[in-house]
Amino acid sequence: MGHAPENTLASFRKAVELGVDAIELDVHLTADDEVVVLHDPHLERTTSGRGQVRGLTPDQVRGLDAGAHFGPEFAGERVPTLREVLEWARERCVVDVEIKGAPAPYPGIAERVVELLVCYGMLEHAIVISFDHPTVRRVKALAPDLATGVLYSCRPVDPVRLARDAQADALLPHWSHCTAEDVERAHAAGLSVHPWATSEPDEIRALLAMGVDSITSNHPDRVLAEIEARQTGEA
Repeated sequence: MGHAPENTLASFRKAVELGVDAIELDVHLTADDEVVVLHDPHLERTTSGRGQVRGLTPDQVRGLDAGAHFGPEFAGERVPTLREVLEWARERCVVDVEIKGAPAPYPGIAERVVELLVCYGMLEHAIVISFDHPTVRRVKALAPDLATGVLYSCRPVDPVRLARDAQADALLPHWSHCTAEDVERAHAAGLSVHPWATSEPDEIRALLAMGVDSITSNHPDRVLAEIEARQTGEA
């Protein structure tokens, strides 16, 4: 979203062009249970619409402009469905699906997301994450082989226990709450660590030094530059 309007196919195409391993997206349910890709439960910030996603049909959501707010060159960019993104992403990249829902979780969203990942053959090329940890546990119960992760923006007393209670495979802390000690403990427990979401070189370098497994960034080119510098001994 540093280069193109967030949660759009234009943004995902740009990310792959830059060389990412995975794209991260956010999902909600429409009034008739279609899974659509959008960050906020409300439409105002990133589209030409108003109100809540859950009150509209897929056609109504897709009729909105999700690009003009970013720049005139993106005018007409649409809110994609998860179906569209998965069809595009196959054989291109891993898909990191964040299930939204706060403050009112969507009934059945875990089932719909898993169903779509199965339909498009993406179970082995996806991770499902959420701040709503019961939803993470529900996803794992539905698809035990699907990778899952717990998002958080705090310093838990025991991050490993946080993942274990949700039957998750990964920790996804905000970068400011990621420590070398937590990374070491997570790795010892067989968990991966994927902090989010910084574009600052100093912070990226600090996270790489901790041994994190990936970094989510609005400017993935900056992360890739720091990785390359580290590999060539220039960092």
